[in-house]
Amino acid sequence: MIPWLGNHTPFPPPATALREPNGLLAAGGDLSPQRLLAAYRQGIFPWFNEGEPVLWWSPDPRMVLFPRELKVSRSLRKTLKNRRYEIRTDTCFSAVMAACAAPREAQGGTWISPAMVAAYGALHELGYAHSVETWIDGELAGGLYGVALGGMFYGESMFSRQADASKIAFVHLVRQLERWHFGMIDCQMKTAHLASLGAREIPRAEFALQLEQCIALPGPPTPWRFADDLAE
Repeated sequence: MIPWLGNHTPFPPPATALREPNGLLAAGGDLSPQRLLAAYRQGIFPWFNEGEPVLWWSPDPRMVLFPRELKVSRSLRKTLKNRRYEIRTDTCFSAVMAACAAPREAQGGTWISPAMVAAYGALHELGYAHSVETWIDGELAGGLYGVALGGMFYGESMFSRQADASKIAFVHLVRQLERWHFGMIDCQMKTAHLASLGAREIPRAEFALQLEQCIALPGPPTPWRFADDLAE
């Protein structure tokens, strides 16, 4: 059994999360900025389908990317240098979330419900949630969004409308975060796509230690502005 959270109930220790399903920690509570920030500071994130109660997770192991370990394939490197695109940050956060929430092949629905859109929109207004956008020929072609605390970034979702558009945004994000001395990017669960970019699994206990150090770092100034030479 997992605990049910009231709106003011603190989270249980992440180490008490279930083994199956991996990482399920608690249910209930709300999606207020205060609750979400408290969750992220402990390495906890919400993930639930529309119509379900809020479910909170802390999986073990945890998929992460250390910025210095980014892998860029030869073909992607060529695309990056082609410069047919423009990278923007935080210019259309709600549109990025809407694109990430759009139905995809092999998926029966989306976990990015209207409640999640509103919750992360509030974090964006407070300067914690950010979007990185790939624009091609004046159109939003791909991108991603996530949450930043100190020197820690929590990747939430990405989308592509053109080939490699989300990867372009991701590479620019990782390279900029490395320049800002971010220590770690949370990728939550293992996927082959993220592994191809250099992400790997670490034990939850190691993740917690790294997280404590990362969120204590000073964050970059807002609004975010990326350097112009990140594709090189």
